[in-house]
Formats: sequence, C-alpha cells, structure tokens
Amino acid sequence: MRRVQVNLYDERWPFRYEAERKKLLQIYQSEVIDIFHIGSTSVAGLKAKPVIDIMLIVKDIERVDQCNQQMRTINYEPKGEYGMTGRRFFQKGGDQRTHHVHVFEQGDKNVTRHLAFRNYLRSHSEVREKYGNLKHRLAMQFPNDLDSYIEGKANFMSEIEKKALEWYESH
Repeated sequence: MRRVQVNLYDERWPFRYEAERKKLLQIYQSEVIDIFHIGSTSVAGLKAKPVIDIMLIVKDIERVDQCNQQMRTINYEPKGEYGMTGRRFFQKGGDQRTHHVHVFEQGDKNVTRHLAFRNYLRSHSEVREKYGNLKHRLAMQFPNDLDSYIEGKANFMSEIEKKALEWYESH
C-alpha cells in the first residue's frame, strides 16, 4: 500500500528531474518535441509528494508504445493511457514511487493545462502556500488513503486550474 507523504520542497528535485530527462531523451530521441518538469516538485517552495512528474511532448503518440521495453530497462512500468485518452503514462518505483512520466502528442490540450497550473503556482506565492498547506493537512488526515487525499484536493485544484488557464493565456 502506498503511504501518502507530503514533504517540504527539496532542492534536489530539479536535479532528479534532469537526470531522468537525459535518459528519456536517449530513448525517444527524434520523437521528442519538448520535455518539462511538471507537478508539485517542479514548483520551488511547494510542499509535495516526493514524486518527480515529467511531461514529454512527442510528434506521434502511437510511436511511444514501441519504446515500452526500453522504458522497462530504466525501471519504468508502462501503464498505457491510464485513465486519460491520448496520454501514455509510466511510473517508476512501485509502492515507493519516485517518478511519473506523462507523454502527450503535440497539440494535446493537457499540455497547456499542466504548464498553466505549474507556472501559475510558480508566480502566485499565496496560492502556492494555500495549496501546499492543504496537501499537508490531507496527508496527515489520510496517510493510508491516496484516493481520499486526491479527492480532498480536487475542488481546490479545479478552481486554481481555471484561474491558471486564464492567467496563462493572457501572458
């Protein structure tokens, strides 16, 4: 069972992202258009579960499946779309999760959504602090219930996402 753990921001997270980024670029090579550190570990000062989220933008999502075996060699478990049409999702670390890779084809609306949310939190310290405190409180309340933790932050995330998209599109 995965335990819900929210930590203070760790200065090592960007370096962990960078190490994985290099591995992913070797695997996907010319298929990659761009690659980003997303999620809470990409926002300096934000409390987060210590899981590095990486978003890969590719030319053709169908070609991603051809690299599943290579992803396994660097300890990623291919999960297919994993509940989100058009995405390919990979996780590393089993119950002691360390990394998630989200792969989208160029032009997918989820790319903008992820970048808007990340950049909004980076630019709005008061929202970042509220979000971090909410996550910490939920982790304390639901240390062994990931579904309740996720559900507990859903409304806040939805509100912030709307504001973030408006803000992102105006910048």
